[in-house]
Parts: sequence; C-alpha cells; structure tokens
Amino acid sequence: MVQLSLSLPCLSGLAFVRCTPLNGCRAYPGSHDWPSNAVWKGLNETLGGRLLAPAPPGAVCHPGQPTYNADQCPNVKAGWSSYDWHTDNPVSVMWDQFANYTCLPDPKGPCSGQGYPPYVVNATTAEHVKHGIEFARKHNIRINVKNTGHDYLGRSIAPGALSIWMHHMNSIEYHADEFKLDGSGKVLKGSAVTVGGGTQMYDIYRYTDAHNQTVVGGGGKSVGVGGFISGGGHSTLAPRFGLAADNVIQIEVVTPMCKILTVNEDQHRDLFWALRGGGGSTFGIMTKITMWTHPTPKITDVKWMAITDPKAPFVSDLISYIVSQMPYLMDSGMSGYNLVSTGMPNPTPFPGLPTEIAGFMGANLIQNADDPNVAAKIFKPLNDTLKEKWQGQAVMFQTTEQYPSFLAWFDKNYDQGQAGQSSYMVSRLLDGKALTGDPEALGKALKAGSAPSGGMLVFMVAGKGVQDAKPRGGNAVNPAWRTAYVHAVEGMGFAPFNKTAEEEAIKLLDTSFQPLRALTPNSGAYINEALPFEKDWQHTFWGTNYKRLLKIKRAVDPTDVFWCSPCVGNDRWEERPDGRLCRSSK
Repeated sequence: MVQLSLSLPCLSGLAFVRCTPLNGCRAYPGSHDWPSNAVWKGLNETLGGRLLAPAPPGAVCHPGQPTYNADQCPNVKAGWSSYDWHTDNPVSVMWDQFANYTCLPDPKGPCSGQGYPPYVVNATTAEHVKHGIEFARKHNIRINVKNTGHDYLGRSIAPGALSIWMHHMNSIEYHADEFKLDGSGKVLKGSAVTVGGGTQMYDIYRYTDAHNQTVVGGGGKSVGVGGFISGGGHSTLAPRFGLAADNVIQIEVVTPMCKILTVNEDQHRDLFWALRGGGGSTFGIMTKITMWTHPTPKITDVKWMAITDPKAPFVSDLISYIVSQMPYLMDSGMSGYNLVSTGMPNPTPFPGLPTEIAGFMGANLIQNADDPNVAAKIFKPLNDTLKEKWQGQAVMFQTTEQYPSFLAWFDKNYDQGQAGQSSYMVSRLLDGKALTGDPEALGKALKAGSAPSGGMLVFMVAGKGVQDAKPRGGNAVNPAWRTAYVHAVEGMGFAPFNKTAEEEAIKLLDTSFQPLRALTPNSGAYINEALPFEKDWQHTFWGTNYKRLLKIKRAVDPTDVFWCSPCVGNDRWEERPDGRLCRSSK
C-alpha cells in the first residue's frame, strides 16, 4: 500500500494522460477541473492522514513501475487467486475484467492505473466517509465504494474516482435480549449485533458464536456486510430466518447530501426501506448495521448425489425430477448448495463410480435435527422413485456429518473458490410453480441453463423463511424472493484481453437462461449474483419495487453523487470507454 504522494503532475505515473476538459463529465485525472495536488493534500489533512494513493495492485511485477519489486512479485502472483489478498488491498477486486486488465501481475502485460481509483479514503469513522463525500461533491468527482471487492457485478471499482474503502470499519457490538431503536426509543425484544459497515461475514460469525448465536450471512468468509445487505443477502439459514436484509433493524448511513443519519422503522423510513435490498453504492454508505442474531443451530451436514451416465437418454428427466423435489426437501428442513450437470468429471472420492457423471450433487444442511436418520427418511421418496423409474441405471446416496454449531459447520464448508479470473454470472429465482408444474419444460430449461459450463448451480436458499419474512418497516428486496424456493446460477469464464471471448460469454449466458426466464415470467434475479447486462435489469432485479426506489433515489441523491451500473437511477450518466463518467447522450 502506498501512502499519499502529491508530486506527480496529472498523475502521469499512473498513466492518466488526458489533460483536456470534457463538458458534462465528472472531473477526471488530467482534466482541467481535476483538483490540484495542494487540494488533495488538504483532504488528506482533514482526514488525519488517511488518504491513500495506491499503486496498481499488480505493479510490483512490472519493471519501470515505481513499486516494482522482483522479490515481492511471486507473493502477489500467489495471492492474486485468493479472496483475502484482494480484500486487504484498497483498490483490487476479485475478478480481473472489472479493472479492464490495466495491471495484472504479469510483466508481459500492460500496467497503468487507468482501471483503478487514483485516491482512496481509508475510512474508520462515519466522519471520514462524510469528508470523502463532501470533497467529491465539491469537486464534481465520481465516488466509488469498496469493502472487500467480493463483487460479481464490478460495482466496487471505478476509474478516476475517489474511493471510500470500508475495510477497517469493522467494529462489532452484541446486544443481549433487546435493542432500543434510535429516535423513538422503542425497545425490540431479541438479541442483536451492531457491526461496522465494512465488517466481513466470518468475523461476525466468530463474534456471535462466542454468545452461542449466529446471523443470516454469506457463504464466503470475505463477503462484506454492506454489499451483502444492500443486495438482499441469501444464506443457507435464510429458509428458516429470512434473507439478511429481512433481519436488519437499524442502519447508520452517510447520505449523498453528507448527512450522518440513523435510519429505522420509525425515522427516515423510505431510506431504511431502500437500503435493504435496493442495491449497493446507490443511496448512501452504510457505516453501521444492526441485525438480529439467532441461537446457533446444531447442523447435520448432508452430502448427496443422484447420478447416472452422461450418455443415458433420461439425463434431463432425472435432473428435472430431482429439482422438482426441492420444495419438498426445503419444506422438510433442508437448505444449501447444489449442482446439476449434464456431464462432468466425477468430483467425488467414492469408489465404484464412473469417471464421468451426470445428474445432481448436493451440499446441504439440516438444522437442529435430533434424529440421526433424518436425511435418509427425507430422501426415501426420492430414492424409491429412482429405483422405480431407472432401476440400476441411476444411483442415489448420501453421507452425513454432525456439527455442534453453525460456525463449526461453516469452518469446513465455506466458499473456497478462487479469485483472479475473468467471468460473469447469470441467475434466476425459481418458484414452486416453475419447479413442479411442467417437468418437460423444467428439464429443457435446466439443460439449456447448464450449457455454458456443463453444470448449473441451484441454491436452496429461499423457501418458507424468505416467503413468510416480515422485515420491520418492509424492505426493497425483489418481490420475486417471496415466492421463490431456488436461486439458479450459471457462470462462464473467458480469457483476459479477449473482447470477442468476453462478448461470446455474455451472449451465451444470456441465451442459455432465456428458457428459465420464460418459465418464470413474473420472477427475477438476485442482484448480487447476476448478469450485469440483463435487458430489463430494472425489473429483473427489483420487480415492482423499482418505481419507488427510483423516487427515493431522486429525493436523496438529486445530483447523482453515487453512480454505478446496473443500479437504481443510473440512466442519466454513462461510463465512456476511457472510464470517464459523463452525462448520458441518450
């Protein structure tokens, strides 16, 4: 990390070379209205020295860059695939395409700062956040908000912006048995936890576990609470307790008008409603979040499969049948993550199975089950059907393991994927009618949806707890969640620096999920894990809530201090190919 340096005119060391004004645009490094070094120095003094001018994260591998370090380059290359490495860097994000490949840790490639924010507020208080927003407003500079960089839509990075880095706003305070709302003084019964807006999920899990509690949180250790809540926040615990946004009871937020507000069901209700599910980097920056905790459940971990030969003529029927049973499985107490595949290498260590398999693989959990045979009893109807329909041609089995708490389970079953790649996702929320109404249409849609990678994720993270949730004051979560059982996701990677491959990946993902969209015409997608290029993204991500969200956006941020894509009310601006944010020409 590089501390503030103000000696480079036009920041030429970061390869910003434009020095001519553009009308109707935000100030940009090199433009006539970009603040002088002395002005930036003034902000640094206001922040008590907390303004950073980070070098591009891969620059240590590039001879000629000021931070080049041949000894450190191997460490950066090794860390590049780790979520944690990007989390600890003030500007780096976990998927390469969002920085436009401007400085990968590869000395053979280019390296400049053009894909990154040139300045970062290393915030630890709401006042730091306020000063950053005030400065951006005064000097017409784009604002960016970054916590961990665990962001599938690229909203955590913006070229030429002043970035507010939330990583060190990670305080945690537990409230046993009750919580008093700010303003009204209303006392809510139940235990809760107040966390800084930059706190990561794993830290909250560990802290609350010490009180024999847990929260509705993400499946990865590096998931940041602010972005998670603003998108709704699905979880393996959501089918019992509701989405993460349903569990939030109070928020401290710094608004685009530079006010530090505490919002809840009794004060600033519209903003409280919008912040929970209305999308990140849009209505303000959440600096504290208070949410319900729940007694940590004992966990029965269930790993199971229903598989056959990929060449079997009934692969689509098998997958369709198993997926159609998800409402039954979830109503029986199961939740978790699953994969359907029309053909893939066998990832399991179980002996006697073919090297290539097709079908269904699940990593699920059951909460507080006293019966050690609970999984076998739940699966019996499915197993009986497989034997009846495909005797000797399809096999189903499961293993179980017991954990004394949610944290103990999470420590073994958290998301262990890799960062430092290029990929996009597409998703769809599937309701009971889609899952149980037309087996043939479901089978065709699942087959099409699996086409990009050969395996589609079907997460059991909605169901009764989400459908019946009663968030205090309501919230902006996509109404499609209130009928959904399953969050279906597919992803596809592509080579860096290959725009054709990227465009083909986007097209294939979009096309492959069209049958699922047709199957669920009144549904939508989960905004935190979705295709950024959905054609009707306003309603796909927010449904009937979009109209109200737009009204709130215009009221709290009339000059669009906050802008991201795809985000509520972003139509008045567009990002140009060079990264500069300008008034829309449409």
